[in-house]
Amino acid sequence: RGPAGSGTASVAGMEELLSRSVPPLPPYETKEKAPPPAERRSAEFVRYYRALEAGPPRAELLTRLARDFGVDHGRVAEFSAKVLQAREQQREMGALLQAEDRLRYYLNPQYRGLFQHLGRLEGGLRFLVELRGDLVEGLATKAVDGPHVKEMNGVLKNMLSEWFSTGFLNLERVTWQSPCEVLQKISDSEAVHPVRNWVDMKRRVGSYRRCYFFSHCAIPGEPLIVLHVALTSDISSSIQAIVKEVPPLETEDTDKITTAIFYSISLTQQGLQGVELGTYLIKRVVKELQKELPQIKAFSTLSPIPGFTKWLVGLLSSQTKEPERNELFTESEWQEISEITGDSTTETLKKLLNNNEWVRSEKLVQVLHSPFMRLCAWYLYGEKHRGYALNPVANFHLQNGSVMWRINWMADTSPRGIAGSCGMMVNYRYFLEDTASNSAAYLGTKQIKASEQVLSLVSQFQQNSKL
Repeated sequence: RGPAGSGTASVAGMEELLSRSVPPLPPYETKEKAPPPAERRSAEFVRYYRALEAGPPRAELLTRLARDFGVDHGRVAEFSAKVLQAREQQREMGALLQAEDRLRYYLNPQYRGLFQHLGRLEGGLRFLVELRGDLVEGLATKAVDGPHVKEMNGVLKNMLSEWFSTGFLNLERVTWQSPCEVLQKISDSEAVHPVRNWVDMKRRVGSYRRCYFFSHCAIPGEPLIVLHVALTSDISSSIQAIVKEVPPLETEDTDKITTAIFYSISLTQQGLQGVELGTYLIKRVVKELQKELPQIKAFSTLSPIPGFTKWLVGLLSSQTKEPERNELFTESEWQEISEITGDSTTETLKKLLNNNEWVRSEKLVQVLHSPFMRLCAWYLYGEKHRGYALNPVANFHLQNGSVMWRINWMADTSPRGIAGSCGMMVNYRYFLEDTASNSAAYLGTKQIKASEQVLSLVSQFQQNSKL
């Protein structure tokens, strides 16, 4: 029986379905012997959920599941007290460990049992990824909210992290001979540099290019996360050379290949957000390329800088409150900018940044080159969130142990590249012998490894811009 209509009629049906589908937490003593709930019930939950419309009806079900089938707080309090008691009475170690084990058991929310049973169903893992996708989206749009839902999202993320750990993942390479639906999925999921057409797609899996994805043994052939690589003779400073429309190149000449450029990594499933897949994929692909092309000496990314333009416009807005105090540009730079824009306040410059119009003026592009490069270096190197790089792409590659190696001017002149980062891109370079120590230093002491170019731009920022 599918869900009844919307509104109150379905609430009773929803409650009934949940109390049938979510297995109660068996008493601690019988936890090993508890009969598994009928597969039929888990399958019924999947059918019911999929029949609900996306949006409010699903949000309602997820909210009820999180709120009414979580942890039994009374039990948790009772067993926390017993752990404290065992410690105070300094009873033998076995008694304390058992009290802790009981507490750990009762800290399991009831819905965890449902997720476990769903994970064992055929197609159940795929369903859980979909369900988490709805949760992630709902939390982002505030369609579902509150501590219970956030907690359930975290529990499910941790379960998926175990189920999607490296032992269960297969690395697959995509070529033009790959099944049509795989090529279509790779094309649809490309989040960094959208694929224009089949010619473009053919180019991205052709000569001097590699494309890999991870699939899961329970969801074979389905790309979960995709990495695109360009094989070049030097570290690329512009994306146009990599993804522009050109006829497929001649056969590969391996003598010309000394460098691997990771230019796009895309997660295809929103439900796997926060599950550590990207780091493993890069490591596996490096091994794969070393086997296939041992002459490759340099591994680097050519990465976007999402959020830079928005950050810069925010800075300009905070400057407008006191037009006399320009702190981002030197006096001579600001004089030149004002002459070109015909405006001594930052209003026109902000408009030109918001609508991408500034790139039409060659003069403006020339004048902004120097200040924008140092502002961008500061944004990547100096702007922090809880002590780590504020920019999510920077944070990802630095956690993996890369070096912030080079900022490139006008590296992505597509409308998207101009809008996101004033056309700039950055290379994060992976020196394989240092990645482990760099990663440990960044995670431990929040220290960013950066090249001379980046550090010199940062010091120019510190001399010429006062934030």
